Amino acid sequence: MFLAAALTNWLAFHFYVLRMSALIDPFAASRLSVPATKPAVEVRGVSVVYPAADAPVQALKDIDLRIGQGEFVSLIGPSGCGKTTLLRVIADLESISAGEVWVNGLSPREARQARAYGYVFQAPALFAWRTVLANVMLPLRIQGMRKEQAAAVAREHLARVGLAAFDNKYPWQLSGGMQQRVSIARALAFEPRILMMDEPFGALDEITRDDLNAQLQALWQRERRTVVFVTHSIAEAVYLSTRIVVMSPRPGRIVEVIDSRLPDERTLELRDTPEYAALVHAVRKALADGHH
Repeated sequence: MFLAAALTNWLAFHFYVLRMSALIDPFAASRLSVPATKPAVEVRGVSVVYPAADAPVQALKDIDLRIGQGEFVSLIGPSGCGKTTLLRVIADLESISAGEVWVNGLSPREARQARAYGYVFQAPALFAWRTVLANVMLPLRIQGMRKEQAAAVAREHLARVGLAAFDNKYPWQLSGGMQQRVSIARALAFEPRILMMDEPFGALDEITRDDLNAQLQALWQRERRTVVFVTHSIAEAVYLSTRIVVMSPRPGRIVEVIDSRLPDERTLELRDTPEYAALVHAVRKALADGHH
């Protein structure tokens, strides 16, 4: 099962790179200079239906969601509720059956062509035979960046995730948590306005997961990049997010959007506070209500 999941993520990454590389519009990037008041993501009345031999399968139903610039928004819900489908719809990796999606005022296709977002998959999807540096450089080189420039950009982003000293290592020489940090550096190498993260820490042990949560939160505090984050963990969603989108079982609907009243600057000690516990309770209740 693990190997199958890893292969799926590896193939998904290659599809993503090809999609990001295809039909790049040299003028689209200029259209990403949007005011802070303009939403980073707008999803209006979106439904996704998959055709099937016996009966169509509805993955998403009437989704309305607005994400502001610089927000950290988590999508949480039971397995199969369409969290990843919604993420992929925003990233132009999946088509919709109804509704519309806008990313910084552009269609998802235009936003992809302008490299508006980076995508972090559930598994790192790294090439075992390429060094850490070469893995981060890969999408930049595919897009035509000169080798020297791509190496400089890759080193900068490895430093931002604390892996500057590991650029000549191979993925198999790194821990699972370090491999996922390489994946984050690779996604950030595009300098995207939006970082899309699909359960990036779900396969890690709790201690490593806590450490990466703290590092991701610190990175967000420094850069205030818009993040859309899929998770099954209530604790993770509450710790990381400015807002939490709770989804129902299939067909996926938004049950409730919960605003966080926690301070933007957070440490793991925050989880011992009454405010954190109250927010965990609110999310748990919304998830339970979504099942009825």
